[in-house]
Amino acid sequence: MPRRTSTPAAPVPEHIVDIDVSAEMQGSFLEYAYSVIYARALPDARDGLKPVQRRILFMMDQMGLRPDRGHVKSARVVGEVMGKLHPHGDTAIYDALVRMAQPFSLRVPLVDGHGNFGSLDDGPAAARYTEVRLAPAALVMTAGLDEDVVDFVPNYDNQLTQPEVLPSALPNLLVNGASGIAVGMATNMPPHNLVEVVAAARHLIAHPDATLEELCRFVPGPDLPSGGKIVGLEGVRDAYATGRGSFRTRATTHIESITARRRGIVVTELPYLVGPERVIEKIKEAVQAKKLQGIADVADLTDREHGLRLVIEVKNAFNPEAVLAQLYRYTPMEESFGVNNVALVDGQPRTLGLRELLDVYVRHRITVVRRRTEHRLARRRERAHLVEGLLLAIADIDEVIAVIRGSDDAEVARTRLMTVFDLSEPQADFILALRLRRLTKFSRLELENERDALVEEIAALEAILADEARLRTVVSDELAQVAAEHGTPRRTVLLEHAGGPATSAETLRGSAVPLEVPDGPCWVLLSGTGLLARVEDAPRREGPRNAHDAIRAAVPATTRGHVGVVTSAGRIVRLEVLDAPALPPTDAAPGLSGGAPISELVPLGPGESVVSLARLDDDAPTLALATAGGTVKRVSPADRPGNKDAWDVIALKDGDTVVGAAHAVETDRLVLVSSDGQLLQFDAAAVRPQGRGAGGMAGIRLAPDARVVALGVVGQDDVSRSLVVTVAGSSLALPGTTPGSAKVTPLDRYPTKGRATGGVRAHRFLRGEDSIVLAWAGVGPVRATGAGGQAVPLPEPDERRDASGQPLGLPVAAIG
Repeated sequence: MPRRTSTPAAPVPEHIVDIDVSAEMQGSFLEYAYSVIYARALPDARDGLKPVQRRILFMMDQMGLRPDRGHVKSARVVGEVMGKLHPHGDTAIYDALVRMAQPFSLRVPLVDGHGNFGSLDDGPAAARYTEVRLAPAALVMTAGLDEDVVDFVPNYDNQLTQPEVLPSALPNLLVNGASGIAVGMATNMPPHNLVEVVAAARHLIAHPDATLEELCRFVPGPDLPSGGKIVGLEGVRDAYATGRGSFRTRATTHIESITARRRGIVVTELPYLVGPERVIEKIKEAVQAKKLQGIADVADLTDREHGLRLVIEVKNAFNPEAVLAQLYRYTPMEESFGVNNVALVDGQPRTLGLRELLDVYVRHRITVVRRRTEHRLARRRERAHLVEGLLLAIADIDEVIAVIRGSDDAEVARTRLMTVFDLSEPQADFILALRLRRLTKFSRLELENERDALVEEIAALEAILADEARLRTVVSDELAQVAAEHGTPRRTVLLEHAGGPATSAETLRGSAVPLEVPDGPCWVLLSGTGLLARVEDAPRREGPRNAHDAIRAAVPATTRGHVGVVTSAGRIVRLEVLDAPALPPTDAAPGLSGGAPISELVPLGPGESVVSLARLDDDAPTLALATAGGTVKRVSPADRPGNKDAWDVIALKDGDTVVGAAHAVETDRLVLVSSDGQLLQFDAAAVRPQGRGAGGMAGIRLAPDARVVALGVVGQDDVSRSLVVTVAGSSLALPGTTPGSAKVTPLDRYPTKGRATGGVRAHRFLRGEDSIVLAWAGVGPVRATGAGGQAVPLPEPDERRDASGQPLGLPVAAIG
């Protein structure tokens, strides 16, 4: 066979178009920029929504996901929105849906979420795990969509329609704010309070020429969902005037005693969109970089019941106020918010001030209400027209039936009805569709009532359309109703001037509040109720400091020094003075109510109690101690083993305890009071100082079953001003249950005797009394207090040393 050859195909002619790359890039970029600006990143100034947010709310409304119905899976909503209205990724749709459900992102959430919708530090769960429905506030955003209040535009494939803008009876843009990054521009708008924004909008409705200053009286500043503080309102005013500005937001904090030893800064509100984990991370970084000083620990105690609670523990040597200034400087506890009010107005991006934002919204609402009123008027007129025709037919129903029966078909019947009864085509069609049950007498009464009601409604709607002022009143009243239903109190505190954060270490060092607590002289006080505190000035015997509670012990010290706590077990426990809470000046804070319980500052053993305080400096006088068994001892408190925090100062016998301790020099007098009413005073020089391991020496000779109840140390020059207080009661009664009797006697009425003698009688018992339960000796005046620190009046001094006491009104717990 001959070999076949194929004929080559004719070449396809090339079509090459020469274009300018620069021009093509400019055109493509402009198209892309326009798409991002108009259809993605910027909100509409009328409803404050981006296209994806608007489509989500519209689709949820079409799906019937109302607040009174159950939640549905978020993935279902995302799928409906993506398939019908928003041809973009499901991630973008779900992110927008999540944000509208987060109460920390929006001031008035528009979506009611069920499940994990994230926090300020963590993202939400996947869409298949969460459920959503419309929030109550979203209903006022979509209300009226079926009444031709806004224009509808085709969706991406021209098969469905969607609203160009929502009716938005809620001023959403100002209330919830907005943020977005477009091409060459961005928007960042803070949330505001709904009640305040509505008040400003209503004022603008009533006074179209209102100035910005007038509107700012209603909207003084943003109201952030997380609360906090806005410091410095100058930037807020700039943003309201020009649409651009900035302001600083601060966390809400207060300083409190978080433990008996430590004070701390408690954070209850953080700046907008700042989470506690981010703050903790920044604090740790600043501490490691040695930018922050004085912080001992940070704990996040946030829970659902109490809300945010971030506890920052401050070291004792630092001022919490100065540490807080450092936190404002180095951590997100103070943030700057830049305002850039860019929104779409008539499809064009514009930068708007407060008045322009309100004006655009008010004009939108007036348009919505006008179109709604026109729609309702047309429907009422149409219905009234049909009712009038039906009433005519019922009035002469026999002839109507005859005309219909005599007609060949429905078209002829319609024409004959229109001719005979002078009806319109819709009226004739309505009569032809009439059911026989509507021919009753009761149905005619219903139609007449409906006609009258329609006449009234039509008149009211026509009056609204005919009067611009009445139309504005309707808009204003509806806004007031929205504010009443969905408004909440202001959360953010506005501060005109609150001082700026420290900008340098020199600023902190030179500020009014030094960072570290200076090592200055002070006094450490122990009250009768067991509270410990420190003050800068010496305690006075008269004045506000003694208005509540009684000072049982007071020793001088330095702020960064130490004091000793003498216990009933014969120990001294070293305590840092900084652990004692600092009290303000005496004239500003009566009593020791701001002190800390010493039992929480000092580790005590079972049955061990605090007796007194002691100086620990090298120049401190000897410490005199007395035990319940009648032993006395003088020991140097500075004699301690190494750097131990606790050591013994007396070797006690079995069952014996220390009942009193005070510093004493050679010329002082020691006063011992026993439970059987005996008092012995002798010179401190009679008790030679001993070492820590000694057991002391005999101080007073006790009768069987008697014990020492008090030790007093009085200076040689103070004897004439000193008093002895004895409180008698029954040894069988529980402590603090019976008032007993008290006697106050000058100390110089008692003779001085030698050490280890029996002393003299100081109190004669009344019937039912057999013991001295409490005693005190020292320089007057003297104060007695109850268990709660309340004052208990004492009798006037009695010159008789062995007289009986006067009955008390309340039990005495302490004397000082």
